[in-house]
Amino acid sequence: MKILVCAKRVVDPNVKVRVKADHSDVDIEHSKMSLNPFDENAIEEAVKMKEAGKASEIIAVSIGSLKCEDTLRTALARGCDRAILVETAENYEPVNIAKILKAIYQKEQPNLIMLGKQAIDDDANQVTQMLAGMLDLPQATFASKVEIADNALVIRREVDGGTETVKVNLPAVVSADLYLNEPRFIKLPQLMQAKKKPIEKVAVTELGLELTRRSRLIKVYDGEVKKQCKQLASIDELINVIKAGQEA
Repeated sequence: MKILVCAKRVVDPNVKVRVKADHSDVDIEHSKMSLNPFDENAIEEAVKMKEAGKASEIIAVSIGSLKCEDTLRTALARGCDRAILVETAENYEPVNIAKILKAIYQKEQPNLIMLGKQAIDDDANQVTQMLAGMLDLPQATFASKVEIADNALVIRREVDGGTETVKVNLPAVVSADLYLNEPRFIKLPQLMQAKKKPIEKVAVTELGLELTRRSRLIKVYDGEVKKQCKQLASIDELINVIKAGQEA
């Protein structure tokens, strides 16, 4: 079984990003970057499948500038066999990311595509669903447990108020939740070996896709909102406060 995994380059989750003074975007020019945490879970699960003899090859794919090579090296150090960098300077929307991944799927023909359930920069949580729709493949999102059984996957997924177990036939598209596993610690020998593994570079223009932007960024504001709060001792006090507000 061949597995295709995604490796998105994002701002390190421990870094607090700042909005530019002109509110045109988020300032990440000098921020520490890392592999998207949810993608780490997807990669870890793929590696566990290979270690169990269920997978033969793991291919990591990243979409972005040459700086994404570091992200792919991290994926290779985590156990991926080879990597593909789709080079572009454009920050694509989820629907266009799905189109690019569809093209990579058609070229590589993997049995399973694993992604993180969302990226921590935009929190869109859309690529998995769009990609599965474009490829007309079964999907399972928010996976917290994955088992392989007779050319199918039995997946426990996180839903509001509990969990749900579904079975999907392969090939399929699966997105990983943080509960899926605990990504392993990367050791120095693994990092050194990752430097020797190949990274195939493909310009996005070579894929022959029509990637039309459907939205534009107008302004970015800091999400931190400070408000004065007051602790109330009873429901009666709350009602009085509401009434006073209505009268005012």
